[in-house]
Amino acid sequence: MAVNVNKEECIGCSACISTCPFGAIVMEDDKATIADACTMCGACVDTCPVQAIIKEVEQVTVAINKDAYKDVWVFVEQVDGQARNVGHELLGEGRKLADAMGQKLAGVLIGDRVEHLATGVFASGADKVYLVEGAEFKSYSTDGYTAVFTDLINEYKPAVILMGATNDGRDLGPRVACRVGTGLTADCTNLGLDEQTGLIAWTRPAFGGNIMATILCPDHRPQMGTVRPKVFKLPQQDFSRTGELVRVASSVSSQDIRTKLIELVKVCTTSCNLEEAEIIVAGGRGLGKPENFKLIEDLAAVLGGAVGASRAVIDAGWKPHFHQVGQTGKTVGPKVYFACGISGAIQHVAGMSSSDIIIAINKDADAPIFKVADFGIVGNVVDVLPALIDEFRKVKQAC
Repeated sequence: MAVNVNKEECIGCSACISTCPFGAIVMEDDKATIADACTMCGACVDTCPVQAIIKEVEQVTVAINKDAYKDVWVFVEQVDGQARNVGHELLGEGRKLADAMGQKLAGVLIGDRVEHLATGVFASGADKVYLVEGAEFKSYSTDGYTAVFTDLINEYKPAVILMGATNDGRDLGPRVACRVGTGLTADCTNLGLDEQTGLIAWTRPAFGGNIMATILCPDHRPQMGTVRPKVFKLPQQDFSRTGELVRVASSVSSQDIRTKLIELVKVCTTSCNLEEAEIIVAGGRGLGKPENFKLIEDLAAVLGGAVGASRAVIDAGWKPHFHQVGQTGKTVGPKVYFACGISGAIQHVAGMSSSDIIIAINKDADAPIFKVADFGIVGNVVDVLPALIDEFRKVKQAC
């Protein structure tokens, strides 16, 4: 696709320049010229009074038999022999997609002695599990996991692949997609099935979280995407379910893996494990100054929860980015979410609205956060938090 100017037709009126939202049109020799910043949005096409600007669609022929690709796959990420929750969350959603498409749902397990995890994968809705085991897969490696997953795709040809938007998933997904010649939609916050085409509709934030884009992959297979943890609820597991276990021998050896795990250094404790946390205490600019953020940390420590933050706090440098909740941060769904001094911008709400219980504290009674909160406290967060901390400590001591 390209936007071009017919120089012979252009009258040099410059009407298109102010229309371009990206400043990608300049005048050269009294003729409009499209610069490299063009995103091909086409906003300038209708503005031209003489129709000298043309949006041309390039016909692309893809030599692929899309009918050969079947089933929905979910990469079930494991750490130290335990499956991460995001894998089961995606199995629940993958089950819905597979049923709507009339296809099967499969889980992919890669690791060392992880066959026992297949029981939980079947219980979460999978019809089949592809199992690749080996000592070289005990810890995640880019080389090893990419090679294995690529071989699996080339051999069994899935139509759809879902991965968690975790550190490992964000590393693995694009590399595999490049190897097999397909696209990948990253950091999705919703999934659906496009009624007209039957394709997966991947929804993700765009333009800094200001809009939500829905993306289709019509010409390549498999359709791939990474999905943020906690976007979907864990499915109700049925351990009476069984399925087909496919053991796949891998040709990857330790010599093929260019990196070696020497030591695991934990720089983040339970307090910032937002994806797995059942209680999150999040703070915003309403705390007034960074020193007051210790109140958030103290409440989280008393409750055994994780520490979250709004984008404003991150941008101000009060907390590192891995604490951020929202469309441009982490999507969370704890049992209890404390929003302390957070006004409730739509980008933040989108990242925590799936929480079971939302408790908001804000001195502005009209703050948008109260519209999504189950319980609200109107007051200065700096005054309210110490009282809450004291009361929770008393309750814990009494127990």
